[in-house]
Amino acid sequence: MLMHKIKIAALSALALALSGCGASDEPAAPPPKTAEELAYISDASPIPKARLDAAISPLFDDPAMAETRALLIMYRGKIIAERYGEDYDEDTRFISWSMAKSFTGALIGFLVADGRLVLDDPAPVPAWQRPGDPRGDITLRQLIHMSSGLDHTEVPEEGGATVFEADTNRMLFLDGASNVAGYAEARPMEAEPGAKFEYSTATSMILADIITRTLTNSTDPEVRRNAAMRFIRGRLLEPLGMDGTYFEFDANGTFLGGSIIQASARDYATFGEFLRNNGARKGAQHLPVSWVQFMRTSSANDPAYGGHIWLNKKRPEGRNQVLFPDMAPDTVFAALGHLGQQIVVSPDQKLTVVRLGKTQDNVLRPMSDQIGRIVAMFPTD
Repeated sequence: MLMHKIKIAALSALALALSGCGASDEPAAPPPKTAEELAYISDASPIPKARLDAAISPLFDDPAMAETRALLIMYRGKIIAERYGEDYDEDTRFISWSMAKSFTGALIGFLVADGRLVLDDPAPVPAWQRPGDPRGDITLRQLIHMSSGLDHTEVPEEGGATVFEADTNRMLFLDGASNVAGYAEARPMEAEPGAKFEYSTATSMILADIITRTLTNSTDPEVRRNAAMRFIRGRLLEPLGMDGTYFEFDANGTFLGGSIIQASARDYATFGEFLRNNGARKGAQHLPVSWVQFMRTSSANDPAYGGHIWLNKKRPEGRNQVLFPDMAPDTVFAALGHLGQQIVVSPDQKLTVVRLGKTQDNVLRPMSDQIGRIVAMFPTD
């Protein structure tokens, strides 16, 4: 009887072992997506739809990449992929945050091309013109390269400025909000002009004020606002067909050129394509090629930063990497903003990628690397 029980137990163990043959700890692969599910990718994509979708989907589905609200890819001037999160679509206007800086850099270029501003002249800021004021030596180039030497603290610092003391927050939302440029221009020097790189929204607000004062001598906020918008519409928005793009202003009539533009994903892509095509659209040259090349050339104090735009270059030791120089051509450049807003442009690949969403700045790396993987998929001409 005992032997019989042992035999039964042995047979049962064998049956269990056999039933487990071929089993795996890996979850079963998801079924292939249907044509309808892949319809957001164009038939003109040079990358097979399933493969491109496999690279795009983590941006929307992987919790490590937080919340992507829009992803748009243009290749050779055509939209070849466009996907939106729930409750967002092609008509939604998304906040730019610091992508606005690159718009401001382009707008400065129009005035330099017109001969109304000069790169290596002292920046025309009235508050700096008193005799002996060291700020009077700051050049326009140094402002565009984020090397003014002004004491601007962009974000809260460990053991330093708190969230309520950082200049960006104070300027935009607290005591400087009624006159952002006035706040930024009043800050003292902390270094010689041109001596160090310090990324600063306040610097871009100074440039926005310089643009406005170049266009009008009026101090009336409405006159300032109207003069700036006529210029912005006439030189940038209307020629590019960016009808859904809106610039925000402070109470003093200065556009918030460091941080707050509202536009659709398609309009952001149009701006990226404009710079990819060296300032031209539909055969018409609007912004000089030389200015776009200046924007896309490394500044003296940070090879990864050009003329108010980020470049796909390695940064000096101790500075956070912002793009992906090990994945994509070093000619890639990008307008980047708080919470993971990105317009990534690769001239060599005839490619523009727009990602909009909400990913906290301290966990951007997985999302940014995924954009780098998408860029790396496309051929280089």
